[in-house]
Amino acid sequence: MVGSYSEVSISVIATAPITQNRGITLAGGVPAAGANGALAVTGGAVGEAITANVLGTATAEAGAAFAANTLLEFDSAARVVTRASGVPVARAITGASGAGALAEVLLIPN
Repeated sequence: MVGSYSEVSISVIATAPITQNRGITLAGGVPAAGANGALAVTGGAVGEAITANVLGTATAEAGAAFAANTLLEFDSAARVVTRASGVPVARAITGASGAGALAEVLLIPN
């Protein structure tokens, strides 16, 4: 089971369509691959208020398989993947079996 325990969540007005459990910038957009951001608790359309986790644990959608304890960054679709050279946004608490799988992650404040 994948869960989350948010220490800090904020409300952000979406400036682009946002998908639940994927990355969101603090300005309400979709983060570029390797960029910083938070994780959207809810999804929504442009102009809607989105709840975003910025500190604590969160449920994240994987862009590829990874093991627990892996450092993660966002891919071009704002899913979490194994960190290559981007900003580390989280550390995996649970692993993911592949793209589309949900994992629990510990958010890294940046």
